[in-house]
Amino acid sequence: MTRVDRIAEPWGTRTPYGPGEPWPARVDTHLDGGLSSDDVDRWVQTASLLHSNGDAMDIAVKDERIVGVRGRQGDRVNHGRLGVKDLYGWQANSSPDRLTRPLVREGGRLVETDWDTAMGRIVERTQQLLAEQGPSAVGFYTTGQLFAEEYYTLGVLAHGGIGTNHVDGNTRLCTATAAAALKESFASDGQPGSYTDVDHADVIALYGHNVAETQSVLWMRMLDRLAGPNPPQVICVDPRPTEVARHATVHLAPLPGTNVALMNGLLHEIIANDWVDHDYIEAHTVGFDELVKQVQDCTPEAAAQICDVPAEQIREAAAILGRAERLLSTVLQGFYQSNQATAASVQVNNINIIRGMLGRPGCGILQMNGQPTAQNTRECGGDGDLPAFRNWSNDEHVKDLAKVWNVDPMEIPHYSPPTHVMQMMRYAEDGSIRMLWVSGTNPAVSLPELPRVRSILSQERLFLVVQDIFLSETAQLADVVLPAATWGEKTGTFTNVDRTVHLSEKAVDPPGEARPDLDIFIDYAHRLGLKDKDGAPLVKWHDAESAFEAWKECSRGRPCDYSGMTYELLRGRSGIQWPCTEEHPDGTERLYEDGKFFSTPDYCESYGRDLVTGAPVEATEYRALNPTGKAILRAAEYVPPHEIPSEDFPFILITGRTLYHFHTRTKTGRAPELQAAAPDVWVELSEADASAFGIGEGDLVTVSSPRGSVRAAARITGIRRGVVFLPFHYGYWDTEGGHAPDGAGRAANELTITDWDACSKQPIFKTAAARIERTAAGQEPAPAPTTTASAPVRPAGAPTRGPSDVDEELSDRAPEVAL
Repeated sequence: MTRVDRIAEPWGTRTPYGPGEPWPARVDTHLDGGLSSDDVDRWVQTASLLHSNGDAMDIAVKDERIVGVRGRQGDRVNHGRLGVKDLYGWQANSSPDRLTRPLVREGGRLVETDWDTAMGRIVERTQQLLAEQGPSAVGFYTTGQLFAEEYYTLGVLAHGGIGTNHVDGNTRLCTATAAAALKESFASDGQPGSYTDVDHADVIALYGHNVAETQSVLWMRMLDRLAGPNPPQVICVDPRPTEVARHATVHLAPLPGTNVALMNGLLHEIIANDWVDHDYIEAHTVGFDELVKQVQDCTPEAAAQICDVPAEQIREAAAILGRAERLLSTVLQGFYQSNQATAASVQVNNINIIRGMLGRPGCGILQMNGQPTAQNTRECGGDGDLPAFRNWSNDEHVKDLAKVWNVDPMEIPHYSPPTHVMQMMRYAEDGSIRMLWVSGTNPAVSLPELPRVRSILSQERLFLVVQDIFLSETAQLADVVLPAATWGEKTGTFTNVDRTVHLSEKAVDPPGEARPDLDIFIDYAHRLGLKDKDGAPLVKWHDAESAFEAWKECSRGRPCDYSGMTYELLRGRSGIQWPCTEEHPDGTERLYEDGKFFSTPDYCESYGRDLVTGAPVEATEYRALNPTGKAILRAAEYVPPHEIPSEDFPFILITGRTLYHFHTRTKTGRAPELQAAAPDVWVELSEADASAFGIGEGDLVTVSSPRGSVRAAARITGIRRGVVFLPFHYGYWDTEGGHAPDGAGRAANELTITDWDACSKQPIFKTAAARIERTAAGQEPAPAPTTTASAPVRPAGAPTRGPSDVDEELSDRAPEVAL
C-alpha cells in the first residue's frame, strides 16, 4: 500500500498497461481522522456525484456518520480509483450549515416553518396560477445531480400532470450540446463508445475536453496507457496549456469561437488525402457529398487564417486522425460552450463516421457530460426531451407515452420542444412564467449575465421555490426553500457518460427534517391531486425502487432500454450499461456495432436541425434524407461569434472548471482540502499580455465586459495571447454579499453574454469580449492551483499541496468487467 498526497498529485501513482490489456486495479481509500478500515462499521455502495465519470465507490459509515470513501475495484468504470473530489467532497454532507427545516418568506425574510405550511403554499400558488393562466405559468428547472427516479417523477408530474412545457435542467449549461450532436448524427441520444475504448485506441483526440480536470479518473486511465508500451497518440484542441496539452502529440490552440473552421480544415485534409472508409460510407451513411462540398475550400491555410493555428499543425493532426486504426474521440465544454457548439461537435462525429471508426474496440465517440447524472435528465424528461428518447414531433411517440402514463395525449404538451432555461428566464422576465421551482442547482451563479438573472429571480411577481441542501445564492432569493437529502442519504440510480448505470444506496439519515427529492416530488403530486384518466393517482410509486420499476417500463423498447435491470442486479455487481434487455441481459458495451442506428424515421428521437440557423428539420424532409435509418453526415459553414473583441474590449474571455471544485462550489467549497487547494477566484493571462499591461503574478486585475466586472488576482500562464480565463465556480454564499457582489464582482458570469447555440440552446460562455486593468499590486501569488492548467509559467510561491494522504492499494486481481 502506498500513501500519496492526492492534492499535490491528483492523478496518483501510475499503473502502466499496453493496448488490449485490462487496466490494472488500484483501490484508493480516504478515511477521516486517522481511522482505518477496521474501524468502519459498514461500507455502502454508491458512485461519485461530483463529476460525470461515474466512479464507483463505497461509503464508510461509523457511528451513523459518513467517515470516508473507498473505490470499488470490481467496477468497470474506475477499477478502484477515485478523483480528488471523490476523496474529499463527502465532507460537505455534514456541514453545520445544512438546511434542516423548510423556510418561507415572511416580511421579506426567510423563516423556519413545517413541511405542511411550506408545501401548502406551493400547492396553493400552483392551483391559483393554473386557474388564472394555465400550465404555462409554471416552470421547473432542475439539476444534473439528482437520480433517474427523481427526474422521471418530475417529468411525469410536470409534462403529464400539470401539462407545462417549461421543464429543463442545468445540464443545459454543460451537456445539451452532447445530446444535440448525437441526435444530429445518429438521430438519437446515447454515447456510441465505452470507456474501455481507451484500452484499445491508438489515437485519442480530445476536443475542448480538459479530461485531466473534469473526469480525472478517466485521465488516469489515459495516463496509464501513455506510460505503458505502444502508447496512443494524443491530439488536444484547447486554447489553454492543460495537462492534456502537455501530454499531446499535437496541441491545437485555436482562437475561441473558431472550432467549426478548425474542424472543417481537418475534414478537408482527411478527405483530400482519401483517408476515408468508402465502403462504410456507402453502406451506413447519408450526406457525404454535401460534406465534401462544404469543406472543399477549407484548406489548412484557410482554416489557419481564421483559427490562428499554424497550417502545418492542422495537417499533422489530420494525418494522425486519418491514419489511425482505432480512433477514440471525446468532446466537452471547449466546444459545447462556444460559438457554433453543435456544428463543431457534429464535425467530430463526422471524422469518426467517414473513417468507419464506430462499434469496434478503440473506435468510439464520447460526447462527454459535465455533471454526474446529466444523462438521466436527458433520458427521463428532466430537461428538453420527452422520456426515453421519444420524439416530441412524432405524434405516435406522444401517444405511446400517454399510454404509459394513462393520460390523454393532448395533456402532454408537444406543440414545440420543451422550453430551454434561457427562454424560461425570458418568460419569467416578461411575466408569463410566474412560478419557478429550482431543484438542486444555483442559477444565480451558474447562468450567464448575472445582473439580469438576479433581477429576474428577485421579482415580486415570480413565486420562486428552491429545493436544495444549502442556502445557496438562489435559495436566498426564494419564497419557499425545501431542505433536501443528498448523496449518501437517499437511494437511487444514475448513469454516466458511457451509459453505465450505478445504484447509490442510502448510508445515513439526512439531517433534521430534510427529505429525499423523490419524496418531495411525490408529495407535491399527491397534494396537487394529479390523476390519470381513470382517476387513479398519476404518480403510482412510493419509493426509489418502485419508481425505478416504473421508469423501466417507460424505457422498454426505446434506445435507453433499462428493462433488463433490477436493483438486485445492480446491487453488488457495480455498473451495467444500457440498453439492458432480455436479449442483452448483461448490458451493451458499444452502440452501432453492426452499423445499425436508432435513426429510422418512425423510431428516431429527432429529425435534427439546421446546424447554422437551428431551424427544425420537418418529418417529411427527414424521411426523404434518411428513409432507411443510417448515420447522418451534416455539414456546416463557419460563422463568427456574435461578440468579438473591439478597441474597448480587446480580449476574448473564456470560463471553465478547475480540478478541485464542482458547479458553484456549494459542496466542494465546504470540503477543507478542496477549498484550500483553490480558495478564491483568479484570472489567467499570457506572459505577453501581462507584460503589455504591467501586470505581475498575484496583482489584482479588474476584468470587464459590456455587462459587468470581476476583480481577481492574476495568474500568468501559458494560455494563448489575447485570451483570458476565469474559473466559474465562485459566487457569494461565503462572502458578505450573500447572494450578490458586495463591492467588486467575483463570479465569472457577471461578464458572460445572454446568447446560446442555435441547435442545442446551450448558453455560450466562451466568447465574451473583455478588457483587463491592473487595479493594485499583489501581496502574494494568485490563489490558483499550480498542479493544473492554471500552473504558472514561472515559479510562484509554494506549490499546491494537501494536508493529508490517500491510501493507494495496487491489486494483482483484474477487475470484473460488465461484458
